[in-house]
Amino acid sequence: MSVRKLNALAPDWLIHGDSAGLRDDVTAGLTIAAMLVPQAMAYAMLAGLPPVMGLYASTLPLVAYALFGSSRHLAVGPVAMISLLVFTACSMLAPPGSAEYIATVLLLTLLVGVLQFGAGLLRLGFLVNFFSHAVIGGFTSAAAIVIALSQMKHLLGVKLGTEQNVFKLLAQLARYAGQTNLATLTLGVVSIAGLYVLKKRYPRLPSAILFVVCGTLLAYAGLAKLGVATVGDVPRGLPAFVVPTADLASVRRLLPTALVIFFVGYMESISVAKYVAARSGYKVNPDRELLGLGAANLVSSLFSGYPVTGGFSRTAVMVQAGARTQRAAVLAAAVILLTLLALTPLFHYLPNAVLAAVIVVAVAGLVDYKEAIRLFKMKRADGLTFLLTFVCTLTIGIDQGLLIGLAFSLGLFIWRSSHPHTAELGYVESEGIFRNLRRYPQAKTYPGVLILRPDASLYFANMKFLEDLLARDIAARPDTKWVLIDLSGVNDIDAVSVDALGRLMDAYEHSGIRFAYASMKGPVRDVVARAGWAEKYGERIRHPSIQRALEAMRFSAEPLERSSFSSGRSA
Repeated sequence: MSVRKLNALAPDWLIHGDSAGLRDDVTAGLTIAAMLVPQAMAYAMLAGLPPVMGLYASTLPLVAYALFGSSRHLAVGPVAMISLLVFTACSMLAPPGSAEYIATVLLLTLLVGVLQFGAGLLRLGFLVNFFSHAVIGGFTSAAAIVIALSQMKHLLGVKLGTEQNVFKLLAQLARYAGQTNLATLTLGVVSIAGLYVLKKRYPRLPSAILFVVCGTLLAYAGLAKLGVATVGDVPRGLPAFVVPTADLASVRRLLPTALVIFFVGYMESISVAKYVAARSGYKVNPDRELLGLGAANLVSSLFSGYPVTGGFSRTAVMVQAGARTQRAAVLAAAVILLTLLALTPLFHYLPNAVLAAVIVVAVAGLVDYKEAIRLFKMKRADGLTFLLTFVCTLTIGIDQGLLIGLAFSLGLFIWRSSHPHTAELGYVESEGIFRNLRRYPQAKTYPGVLILRPDASLYFANMKFLEDLLARDIAARPDTKWVLIDLSGVNDIDAVSVDALGRLMDAYEHSGIRFAYASMKGPVRDVVARAGWAEKYGERIRHPSIQRALEAMRFSAEPLERSSFSSGRSA
């Protein structure tokens, strides 16, 4: 294999990593490791798994992403949203924490990895464009609230069920609030307040590890005797190699959730990766990001982890800590492996309330009400999409809320594409340009000529709308002799639309109304040429601009002045 091919396959940080940035990567790696240890354990607990599985998911999967991914700064690992999705799906199939539950999670992780890696090989990174950010924003905000409420059992020291419906969660909290352990509540509230303050004032400080140490010491000193629940024994040693067991029935039941995790994880990851890359002066490859995430999840499924993706907060800390390349992530993984080898006995007295506080503070910033307000101001339909997804996720369920939001968003997309904006144009003499008559009622029109401009590609789903619009406009202007269609906004046309327009022109020609076309783009010309339009309609489809088409019509009521059409533009 040539050196060039090896360079193409090797990660950027191995080929171009400079030794001068090694110190920065070491500092960032240690910072991320200190942040990731408590977060990973907390998120594993959120997923209904033993805390050590969060540590397993923060080791070799990070190295796998570093080898395949394209971002220099993305910090991959367990995240709250994916953890909640894992718990929601797998808790319906097995008791959380049981051996059967863990086997189910490993199979789910394998499915996610296969889907993401396969999509990367097939270059399907563009699929993310079909997922509305309004849907993801509404889903994320609602899920953050559900996550925070689900941690109340650890903050209050009470036993609650596994409900994900916000009303049922609140009802359970009201029912068991009287059983609150005051020592647990005090520790949880103090941890949340302290973590929040330190996060605001010292964002680069690994504050979570400080509270983990302090909480562990307090529990060891006597809080555990007051009923404060702790993590308990955490197995020491490296993650074991396991092959997830699969059967067709289990795959069928887990596949919908795997698809949801695939898309949600990829959306979160690619969004933060693109943002950081733009600010750092480089580009990420969407397909390589899929490969990187897929490789990370495949490795996670084989080494006792669970689904991982790129996280917002960790990536921000990685950038702030001065990371130059993914060497920082590899170093963080090495530190966590050393933790698994030597330090896990120290986590025995780690209070669950502290881990719950870590989760609550991490997800608090995901509730983005400002985004909802902004969307409503900019475009009401997007605001409604955000609100619908938010409400359904809160009241119906995590998976269902996201699917409802996606269905509504795709429905809006289909409706918009089947009802394209179509403007009737007139000439604005002061600007020397054709404009929409609704926005410029003073624009000049021409007797017997109806000028229309569809602002979308024409295909089978929107031709009925265009036909109805033509019929309505022609009926409102019985003197119409010419219909001039400006195709400057049409990038493509399908065969169904070409046939439909041909039938329309033939039908209206029997009524004395003729059609002409202006500003037809190359891809559209190619299609209509193959349909025989050039021979049938001649110059009527070849007008390079609206003014040239109007001049060719030579109507006698108001002859056009050539000097008034020097720009040849329409808008």
